[in-house]
Amino acid sequence: MEQNLILEVFASKYIKVFLVYNLLRGYDMYTLVYSITNDENPDTVYINLTNACTNACIFCLRTQKDDVCGKEMWHDDDYEFEDIVEQFKRYSHCAKNVVFCGYGEPFLRKEMMKKFCKYLRLNYPKIKIRVNTNGHANAIYKTNVAEEFKGLIDSVSVSLNAPNQDEYEEICKPKIKNAFDSMKDFTKCCKDAGIEISMSIVTGFDKIHNIDVKKCEEIANSLGAKFRNREFITNGY
Repeated sequence: MEQNLILEVFASKYIKVFLVYNLLRGYDMYTLVYSITNDENPDTVYINLTNACTNACIFCLRTQKDDVCGKEMWHDDDYEFEDIVEQFKRYSHCAKNVVFCGYGEPFLRKEMMKKFCKYLRLNYPKIKIRVNTNGHANAIYKTNVAEEFKGLIDSVSVSLNAPNQDEYEEICKPKIKNAFDSMKDFTKCCKDAGIEISMSIVTGFDKIHNIDVKKCEEIANSLGAKFRNREFITNGY
């Protein structure tokens, strides 16, 4: 009798510890809002809306690791709007910038992003909103997505990644047709919508690809965009 009681008490405590551990682990594995610094009060926070992407870039860190600063980035998109709001509350007192950027293409969750942008505009009007994107949104939805986000986002950073279609196909391995031209078209649409626009490339990710940085900068400038050459960071943040 006494031995059975001891076993029951032990089992009960074990189950509680097990459940708490998995609850905490599950929370860490379901990162929707995160920071790339160890600062408890970061100026900039990031929104990981989806893991789906229309590119499979050969330098993408998601093929090398599962986390950003210890935060597990993979999830199955099975979440609600309220889940983003709840995780954002941890940073709402300090966030000055919100960036839609995670292990996927943010515009693939266009309506969810739009809803959260409206939430930010209503409740935190001073926060600056940026979207890091591969620029395929117009091609995906067959409409001018930039116009839909006019007034909702302040800036967009488009991943240019190559100076021409052939190199773009080799480096980014897009899953849609005419991806390179579509990306440039989206960039122009953002500019026309009055959204601050920049284009970026990643260099130094291997010893094979010598990207023509000057040509990429010329393309960005021709579209009215700022240009940024981002040096590859081994293992990311």
